[in-house]
Amino acid sequence: MLNFQKQVLEASHEKPVLVDFWAAWCGPCRMLTPVLERLSEEQKDRWELVKINTEEEEELAREYGIRSIPNVKLFHNGEIIGEFTGAKPRGQVMEFLDKYIPSAAAKELQAIVAQQDENVKEEQLRNFLASNPENTNAKLTLAKLVVFSHPQEAIELTSEIQMEDAEHDTTVDLQALAELMQSTLENVSVTGKHMNAAKHALLQKDEETAIQKIIEATMADKHYANDLPRRTAIALFRLWGREHPLTQAYRRRFDMVLY
Repeated sequence: MLNFQKQVLEASHEKPVLVDFWAAWCGPCRMLTPVLERLSEEQKDRWELVKINTEEEEELAREYGIRSIPNVKLFHNGEIIGEFTGAKPRGQVMEFLDKYIPSAAAKELQAIVAQQDENVKEEQLRNFLASNPENTNAKLTLAKLVVFSHPQEAIELTSEIQMEDAEHDTTVDLQALAELMQSTLENVSVTGKHMNAAKHALLQKDEETAIQKIIEATMADKHYANDLPRRTAIALFRLWGREHPLTQAYRRRFDMVLY
């Protein structure tokens, strides 16, 4: 018999408690609950998991406004500090947990990511991964740093990220850029010359010349090498972000060429 006062509200003063509101008939619940159970075992020093069957605890479900399931609420010091609904993949659940219950490793990684010197950042990331080899965020951050200089390593760092993971789009972008850096492109064609020029510009960290050349390659033949000009342009824009000066300067031009 669940004692919500003791097992959740009082217990959350000692350690955060993640409450999974579910029901046996709920398909998404059957997808999410095993993810939560595995994570709770792996991170038992950080938080506790309490599962509440909404059909057995109807009054409690009403009290907490449960209208759709799965519904997950994180309690700390007797209060809800975070929540989400629907089935989420492991990566997104980990992001949720790190946001509200930052571990020592998460705090260490945040400090590394804030490091401005790329050489120092790369060294620190490698040291961090030696101690935290399964940390996906660290792998992605390092892959972004080395994709132009060590493209095969970037591919290996992201190889275990699955389609359902939150980081999948970033992985696709990194793999497109790694493909460019590993390619032996045809210099005989106009498009090949532009893409080679973009490749060498990226090696020299001349990002503006690179995107200019990729846009020129797109104008010449957007389908070249399995759409490589289009894929690498989109990858750069997404990795830079919408507010980056080069995205602001060249995204509209690229879109006009593409469509």
